[in-house]
Amino acid sequence: MAVITKKIGNRSYAYLSVRQGRKVVHKYIGPVDEPATRKRISAYGEIKVIPERFHSLFWDTRLNNINVKRNASYIIERVLDMGDLDALEWVQRVYPVQKIIDVLTSSRALGEKSRNFWSLWFGLKNI
Repeated sequence: MAVITKKIGNRSYAYLSVRQGRKVVHKYIGPVDEPATRKRISAYGEIKVIPERFHSLFWDTRLNNINVKRNASYIIERVLDMGDLDALEWVQRVYPVQKIIDVLTSSRALGEKSRNFWSLWFGLKNI
């Protein structure tokens, strides 16, 4: 997923480039000079890296060694175990809810209290 800009005439427009199977699809975001569009672009930028406000969750790891795609389970475990609702919202923007639930049900690193709380939060029974 990437944000690209196209210049048409004398205005620039932003598009979200997403791979769907073998195709690459461009989804229109809006004119680059509008504040709402810039806000959405910055939100998509947060998906590629861990935002600075959550660095304290990964206190024992070098952040440049964490890849948001490869280390998805690790990131989700940390957020579920030590994060707040703001961190959960970020994780839900980055990963599908089913991936979060899979980590919740299969993780051995999650504390029992965290597992119980998030199970209730996501409406899961008997984990």
